[in-house]
Amino acid sequence: MLKKYQSSSAKLTQMNVQKIGTRFQQGVALLESLIAILIFSMGILALAGLQSVMVKNTSDAKYRAEATFIAQQRLGMIWVGTSLADYIETDTDISATLPSGKRSVAVSPERVVTVTVTWQVPGESVHTYSTNARIEGI
Repeated sequence: MLKKYQSSSAKLTQMNVQKIGTRFQQGVALLESLIAILIFSMGILALAGLQSVMVKNTSDAKYRAEATFIAQQRLGMIWVGTSLADYIETDTDISATLPSGKRSVAVSPERVVTVTVTWQVPGESVHTYSTNARIEGI
């Protein structure tokens, strides 16, 4: 009879351990899913931040390319012109092409023409592109 009691006692102890174990494990799946959602959300936020930085850098590159084109175009017009003095200008408005854009042309006594293009995107600092060329034969 003692053996029967011991085996049923061991069964009861094992059942109690299983109940306690399942009680401690309740909600683990919920916790794991919440952590997975948190990690996924952080990844999505990082991708959104990366996308916004890419859009900003693309627009900055577009403005730099446009400023280069404007300056080179002005130098080309000076090359085919008749007098360097006709092309000297200070802060000419080019805001139709660049945001708050201005173009300046200066000529040194050595016939070096400097074209400076400035622009400012709202909320950022002023950007400047400058190029120069020696003009001979005019």
